[in-house]
Amino acid sequence: MELINKYIEENKDRFLEELFELIRIPSISSIEAHKPDMYKAAECWKKFILAAGADKAEIFETEGNPVTYGEKIIDPNAPTVLVYGHMDVMPVDPIDLWDTDPFEPVIKDGKIWARGADDDKGQAFMHAKAFEYMVKNNLLKCNVKFMIEGEEEVGSPSLPKFCEDHKEMLKADIILVSDTSMIAPDVPSITTGLRGLAYWQVDVTGPNKDLHSGIFGGAVANPCNVLCDMVGKMIDENGKITIPGFYDDVIEISDEERKKMAEAPFSLEEYKKSLDIKEVFGEKGFSTNERTGIRPSFDVCGMWGGYTGEGAKTVLPSEAHAKISSRLVPNQDHEKIAILFKEYFESIAPEYVKVSVTPLHGGPAYGCPIDLPAYIAAEKAYVDSYGKAPIPARSGGSIPIISTFEKVLGIKSILMGFGLGSDAIHSPNENYPLEQFFNGIRTIPQFYKHFAEMNK
Repeated sequence: MELINKYIEENKDRFLEELFELIRIPSISSIEAHKPDMYKAAECWKKFILAAGADKAEIFETEGNPVTYGEKIIDPNAPTVLVYGHMDVMPVDPIDLWDTDPFEPVIKDGKIWARGADDDKGQAFMHAKAFEYMVKNNLLKCNVKFMIEGEEEVGSPSLPKFCEDHKEMLKADIILVSDTSMIAPDVPSITTGLRGLAYWQVDVTGPNKDLHSGIFGGAVANPCNVLCDMVGKMIDENGKITIPGFYDDVIEISDEERKKMAEAPFSLEEYKKSLDIKEVFGEKGFSTNERTGIRPSFDVCGMWGGYTGEGAKTVLPSEAHAKISSRLVPNQDHEKIAILFKEYFESIAPEYVKVSVTPLHGGPAYGCPIDLPAYIAAEKAYVDSYGKAPIPARSGGSIPIISTFEKVLGIKSILMGFGLGSDAIHSPNENYPLEQFFNGIRTIPQFYKHFAEMNK
C-alpha cells in the first residue's frame, strides 16, 4: 500500500481539482434545459479517461442522454473489468436548504459539499484515478472498459438498448460499480443485493361529483374511506403482504449470509431514536436490517382526494388516488408482481366505487453470490486497505440497470460502494468525506490485483 499512498499524496490536489471540474457541470438529467450540460459532462469524462491512460474514448448517442465509453486492452486473453458509473445528478431543490452553492464544491469539515460529490461523480471518479495509478505504475493486469451514462437518476431508459446494440464492445468478465454505501467509515461492506421495484397509481371513483358531506354522508360511499380500507388490507398483522402469489418466487437466503449480515453494527434503539418512533414494524421473523434488505415491502408513497386547502370545506369527494410502490427481492419478476397487485386490488373493490390500477414503472432486483470469484477478490481488496473483511450487505434501494446488465450482457456486477448514510445523496447539502474518496482509490487497485490473480 506504500506506493498507492505515495501516489495519492503527490496527486491529491490535482485529483480534487479535476473532480471539481466535473461537479461544476449541472448535469441534471430530469430537467430538459440541462441537456447541453449532459454533453459537457460526457466530454469531461472522455478527457479524464483518456488522460488516465485509456487507449481510446468516445461519446455515443442514445435515444436520450449520451454515454461515454473508453477502454484499455492490455491483452485479449487477460480478464476484463467493465467499470459502470453515471454522470447525471438529481435536481437541487429545495435550493434554500443548501448551505453552499450545490454546483460550486467546497471542502469543509473534511468533506466535499456539492451535488454529485458522492452520487455518483465522486464515487465514479475514484475509478478513473485508480486506473490512472495502475497505468502510470505499470500495475494493470486486466483489460479495463468504462461505461459512464447520463440517465441513471431517471431510470436509465436508453441504456438497455445501448447495451443490446454494443454487446461485443461491452464484453467483460465482471462489472465494477461504486454507487452504493458502506456500513460505516471503519466497517467496510459490499452490497450483495438490491431490491427491485413495482410502482402503480390507484384511482378510486365514487359519485360523479363532489357531494355535500352532510346531505350525502352516510348514504354514499366515500372514495377516500374506501381507498384507506383497501390499502389497509394489503398488509396483515404480522407485516406480511396479502396479495395472492406475491411470495411465490421469493428466494430464502442462506443461514451463512444471514449470519454475516448480522455482524453489521446496528443499534435498534438508536435507529428508533433517529426516526423519532416508539417501535419498528415489519414482517415477523426478520430483523430490521433483514426487512429492508432481503424481504419485499409494500408502501403508499402518496395519497390524495377531496379538499386539502386552508380551512374547512365539508365535502364527500368524488375521487381518491394513491401512488403505491413495492420493493422486491431477487427472483421476483416486477412485471408479474405488477399484474398480481392490479388483479387483486381491483378484485376486492366494493360495488359502490370504481377502482383502476395503472402500473407506472418498475425494475428487477439483483443478487450477487458471496462465493463469486469477483466477490472474493473484492473481499480481499478491502482486507488489504482496511485490515478487516467486509460485511455482505443487502440494500433496500434499487439500481434497476444492474439487473439489466445481467439479463442483456450476461455479466454479474460487484458493488464496491464507499458512500456513507450521512452523505445526504438526493438531498440538500450532499457531501462526501475526503477519507472515503481516497480510500476508494486505495482499495480499487487491490481488486484488480486479486481478480487478475484468480483468473490466470
